[in-house]
Amino acid sequence: MSFLIDPALLYANGRVYGELTRTTTRDRTRDAAFAAATMAVFWGVSIPLYLDRRWTRPIWRACRARSGRDWMLNSGVTRIDWRNVGATTHTVAAGLFATYPYWLWRGIRDGRE
Repeated sequence: MSFLIDPALLYANGRVYGELTRTTTRDRTRDAAFAAATMAVFWGVSIPLYLDRRWTRPIWRACRARSGRDWMLNSGVTRIDWRNVGATTHTVAAGLFATYPYWLWRGIRDGRE
């Protein structure tokens, strides 16, 4: 998962869920469980990738990145210096992580329209 890919994946997951549940009676408990599980997976993998946790190594290596943070910041596309990040980069990363629920919600909403 990466900052470039995660929003699209969250939106797509939400959209499919929204389409599948469009004709059923709205169930807030089911919706909350879906959202919580989805966010747990995305944040549970993406944040440890950004923090370069050891267990994420197979993930970032499979993506041909040099580290989890390299994968999260660059995704093989950009050239951000992932080795020398400071408070600004961490703040932007936290802000991007904070947008993840929005992308999921937006997908659910669009899937139900």
